Amino acid sequence: MVDYLGDSSYQHGSANRIGVLVANLGTPDGPDPASVRRFLADFLWDPRVVEAPRPIWWLALHGVILRIRPSKSAHAYRQIWTPEGSPLLVHSSALVKRLGEALQPRWNAAVALGMSYGSPSIPQALEELRRQGAQRIVVLPLYPQYSGTTTASVFDRVTRQLQRWRWVPELRFIGSYHDDAGYVGALATSIEQHWRTHEKNHLLFSFHGIPKRYVTAGDPYYCQSMKTARLVAERLSLGEQEWSVSFQSQVGREEWLRPYTDERLLEYARSGPKRVTLMCPGFATDCLETLEEIALRNRQLFLEAGGEAYDYIPALNSSDAHVATLTNLIERHIQGWAEPSHQTPAEADATLRRALRSGAQH
Repeated sequence: MVDYLGDSSYQHGSANRIGVLVANLGTPDGPDPASVRRFLADFLWDPRVVEAPRPIWWLALHGVILRIRPSKSAHAYRQIWTPEGSPLLVHSSALVKRLGEALQPRWNAAVALGMSYGSPSIPQALEELRRQGAQRIVVLPLYPQYSGTTTASVFDRVTRQLQRWRWVPELRFIGSYHDDAGYVGALATSIEQHWRTHEKNHLLFSFHGIPKRYVTAGDPYYCQSMKTARLVAERLSLGEQEWSVSFQSQVGREEWLRPYTDERLLEYARSGPKRVTLMCPGFATDCLETLEEIALRNRQLFLEAGGEAYDYIPALNSSDAHVATLTNLIERHIQGWAEPSHQTPAEADATLRRALRSGAQH
């Protein structure tokens, strides 16, 4: 028999509050091999991430990968770790805080951050939203381009947790926003701002890669990535020779989406364009793959191979444009659930408390 989770803080007749779960991939607790090993064990065991027969993959993961990779990855994390902690967690937390400040006054919305792997987890975030009275929840995975390896993994973890709840909230799930006008505009604006103080070099859009067979099986990630790049290039009025696309972070011997970012950079370093600007539009916040792999390691690779100039444009992180874009996206998805309020945050909190007291009396 399933032991469904109740909520002792719930009061019959209580106000119906909107919750927003903002989800990101996750990060180790620290840049040490033990923390990285725990993180990788969770991440790489997800069948959405690695589609392989479980017994065979378990042997490969625990017999080889988790014996070798944690030390190498920990070294990479140490290159980008900050006094505040992991950049992904720092930027994601700042973004969620600002989203809460934007959404709470108008919608009295509770906003929480949850990670697919690591802490704070998606179950922890959902419990936080429930404690704050959320009976309708919109889920925003911070993956502009849909992939089964990322977006669908968030869906799995959300629904797995909700299967244990006695009262399941209404749920809306944002699958992608790869061609959202606000998102495209925010990327274009970020590039324009960069070029005001830096040379306008060849623009290379580097997206995280996935195995090619995933796309062949129906994953829309490649098409959505290419559309994002095209829309941003059009917004900037770039010619065909002024921009290109590549895919990074491939692992193992299996073929992933091509061209690979490191191979393309070596090609450019040898035969041009020898001056490049990189942006990673698939990453909402900076993280290991953008800061260590792109901003540090690939920069060194390019310059040592003959490249002349290499710039990296940071992710949108908690910028004004990003907050405005995601706020607008969330508001579109909660239409019909509530009407926007013009109350101040203090007035909205007082209204919620009065509703909760009224519900308790009934």
